[in-house]
Amino acid sequence: MNRVYVCNCFGVTEAQVRQHAEAGACTPRQIASACKAGTDCGSCVRRIQALLGRAASRGEVADQARSALAGVSELDEAA
Repeated sequence: MNRVYVCNCFGVTEAQVRQHAEAGACTPRQIASACKAGTDCGSCVRRIQALLGRAASRGEVADQARSALAGVSELDEAA
């Protein structure tokens, strides 16, 4: 089985991102909430956007990565 990793930080594959998208996640932030992809170094956010069929500028990618990180931090604090 050939696995193509999108997020090396959390070991998230293209297939997993597509599964989350099929389940209703339609933004990188929603993907991050589902599997943490894009919440560590942020280098995979553009690939996630491409898989979701979205293109974005670097500023949008950085803003979304920061927002995703803030959301995960809030979840960690609540736990």
